[in-house]
Amino acid sequence: MTRVVFHNTAGPDLAARLAAVPGLSITVCPENDDALLMQLLPDCDVLWHVLKPCTAAMIAAAPRLRLIQKIGVGVNTIDLDAAKARGIPVCNLPGTNSRAVAELALSLMLAVIRRIPAFDAGMRAGVWSDPALQDGIGELGGRTVGLIGYGSIPRLLAPVLAAMGCRVVYTARRPVADAVGEYRPLDALLAESDVVSLHVPQTAETVGMIDAATLGRMKKGSVLINTARGGLVDQAALTDALRSGHLGGAGLDVFAAEPPDFADPLFALPNVVATPHIAWLTTGTFDRSFSIAAENCRRAMEGGDLLHRVVYTNGRAIA
Repeated sequence: MTRVVFHNTAGPDLAARLAAVPGLSITVCPENDDALLMQLLPDCDVLWHVLKPCTAAMIAAAPRLRLIQKIGVGVNTIDLDAAKARGIPVCNLPGTNSRAVAELALSLMLAVIRRIPAFDAGMRAGVWSDPALQDGIGELGGRTVGLIGYGSIPRLLAPVLAAMGCRVVYTARRPVADAVGEYRPLDALLAESDVVSLHVPQTAETVGMIDAATLGRMKKGSVLINTARGGLVDQAALTDALRSGHLGGAGLDVFAAEPPDFADPLFALPNVVATPHIAWLTTGTFDRSFSIAAENCRRAMEGGDLLHRVVYTNGRAIA
């Protein structure tokens, strides 16, 4: 039976789903248990990689490894050069988490604009009416939402935003014929958007794309949403923009370092809503992901063509 290491934590529901995947012997290895990982890798046929970096040392410790299967989309946390040198294919799962991520992006927009976490904290502290907190609350409908990137997640998110009464603009490498919303170059999008939401992969081209200069081009009082990758944003510059009031708020599911330093001043700001990289984390995502991942395990062991194999060329990963 194919031996798979699922390199992530798993609660009871997820563990049961993993145990029910046919034809595979899946062992859960929590991301912080390096000792267990080093015990499992020598006999591992397939690594189901989630978020903690898959390093050259990990790959070297797994002589039987036949496949690195990303449970998700972004492969920036995998040492692709080391995998390529060993001839180990890397696959990802485009589209399997799109609905989940689109829903959290929308949730973060609403949570920031409507100050939901602050009201919840107040209620739990026995505060029913807080005039300062209630003052100036707006609505998402009627605002201009700028989507940076127009892949599978914005394709789901844009029609919902339009139905709520938002004006949608987007930027991408080129205009998209059937897009919901109007195409804008990046600088124009930043200048006219009340909410900017990031939906691009982390690559050499996109690392730090939201820096002090970019933030300075955003509208005063606007909101930044990031459910993509933390490395897209200069976190210190974002903190400065939020503290100064240039930005009205931020909804963040991803961070420059994960787990982040919780002493970072970013987490002390009242206009930040943060979640721990769980945009993708739904039962629907798991069901869709495990079905394709299990099929890839079968194909890898039988020498068949793999689904969504990542091609690494000229310094870029191309799904």
